Amino acid sequence: MGKIGEKKFIKGMDVSSFLELEHLGAKFYDKDGDERNLLSILLEYGTNAVRLRLWNNPYSPEGEPYGAGTNDMAAALELARQVRERGMDILLNLHYSDFWADPGKQIKPKLWADFTGRRLESAVYDYTKAVLQEFQREGLLPDMIQVGNELSNGLLWPDGQRPNFENIALFVSAGIHAVREIDRDIPVMVHLDNGGNNRLYREWFDNYFENDGADFDLIGLSYYPFWHGSLADLEYNMNDIAGRYGKELVVAEVSMGYTMEDYASYEKLEPFQRKGMATRPELVKKIEYPMTKQGQADFMADFMKRIRNVKNGLGKGFFYWEPGWIPVPGSGWATEASLKYMKDPGPCGNEWANQALFDYEGRPLPALDVIQRF
Repeated sequence: MGKIGEKKFIKGMDVSSFLELEHLGAKFYDKDGDERNLLSILLEYGTNAVRLRLWNNPYSPEGEPYGAGTNDMAAALELARQVRERGMDILLNLHYSDFWADPGKQIKPKLWADFTGRRLESAVYDYTKAVLQEFQREGLLPDMIQVGNELSNGLLWPDGQRPNFENIALFVSAGIHAVREIDRDIPVMVHLDNGGNNRLYREWFDNYFENDGADFDLIGLSYYPFWHGSLADLEYNMNDIAGRYGKELVVAEVSMGYTMEDYASYEKLEPFQRKGMATRPELVKKIEYPMTKQGQADFMADFMKRIRNVKNGLGKGFFYWEPGWIPVPGSGWATEASLKYMKDPGPCGNEWANQALFDYEGRPLPALDVIQRF
């Protein structure tokens, strides 16, 4: 088992929804038009690492699945087995929530709903350690651990909500200490969103260290060009924080659209049941590249080049976010049960299919050739 990024540029993929997609009948094809397993196709295109999310308990009290892969421990272990069988590395992404954790929501797991302070700190430590012990028992200890997901506004709200950096540092450190307890050599990542926002990164990490946050190995960034500024903004931020903190950098989430063609006919949902594409037309106007197959490929070439050129060799690679989340009936970002958990009005549906690396029918796009050649 190697440590991710030690001797290679990470060309990673987050395929956390894959088992659900496969169960629902999604089909993927290689460049010759032959139907193949998604992971096997990605491996042939140069993928060397896979990022897997883990939610604490993505089910309602009545046992209804939350969807979007319903990434519980069983799903994470099965995906990890398939990834490891193909010789690829594993980044385990701990959300510390029963469903999506991001800058707009960091909801405590149902089991921890009444926990505060030191009890919450202990819960993070105990959970992290128990998860890694389970992976260890299965012979699947990850090659890198992400403690929290898109922590720009903190975690485990309201206790760890920004600007309470004392608690943010306390909870993140608890996760880091648990990882070190299992294996001192596993690289640990701390991950924020909005990779083009240098002020956010400087303020966040300055405050984290000022509040005695535990040391870690990598800074993870999310970068979506329709939300997070230009590639020049991303490049400036990466170079600045590389010099400022001396940490290795990985863009833990990135994607770029290849079409604005609707995929309603594939989802087979009524209009009121669909949230629609995340790439709203007014956002797409901000992107430097056209939302075409060639535009997506050109974006990836430019994006990868900028990571590789980060000062002091600290740009270590990327994970493309959900390259296989094509539109199949039944696979959306949420279910009615998870909307209730998040107190989100919905609706559900797939927001991401036009940003995958496969077209709506599961055929590979030119961006995969660019990734393979890089």
